[in-house]
Amino acid sequence: MEDVRRRLAPEERRDQLLDVGAELFVDLPYEQVLMEDVALRAGVSRALMYHYFPSKGAFFAAIFKRDSDRLLAASAFDAGLPLADQVLAGLDAHLDYFAAHKKNILTANRGALSGDPAVQTIISDQLTTLRERMLENLGQQGHDRDVSSLALDGWLAFVRAVCVEWLEGADVSRDEVRALCFRTLAGVVVDHVDLGEN
Repeated sequence: MEDVRRRLAPEERRDQLLDVGAELFVDLPYEQVLMEDVALRAGVSRALMYHYFPSKGAFFAAIFKRDSDRLLAASAFDAGLPLADQVLAGLDAHLDYFAAHKKNILTANRGALSGDPAVQTIISDQLTTLRERMLENLGQQGHDRDVSSLALDGWLAFVRAVCVEWLEGADVSRDEVRALCFRTLAGVVVDHVDLGEN
């Protein structure tokens, strides 16, 4: 069996702690994850754990940020595809991520850290990146771009709210959520963007 107490470079150790924490936060509610348990599973001292992450909130935020970065990488637009296909692929990536990280998403949006500035900044930055990607893909300028930017701000907030409700047990299927989000985008940008037929 591999010795978990082996020496690691600081970045490797940080990644190891994030990996261990990510597994726990996927399985357990935020309140039930203890920093001491993470340290024990990682084979490090509690002091070292707090050296990397000063609080459980900061630890969660680091995991949430890494997951957000991975989601953005997985949902990058492919300029070779029609816009409708790109939007649907992005929705699929988000729905898969939300389903796989249900407890984390609920913690960040409705739970213990729904008011945490660091976590909310991660969400805000993610939404901004998605909006800018979509605007860049549309290639609009001037007033049309301004209108689309406003519409996309509202749509992205809508998608997040709908997905959170879905995770909390709304009696709708994944496919229904996907279709609803796509139809809503078509509705808010219909005068400025051709999404084609779904």
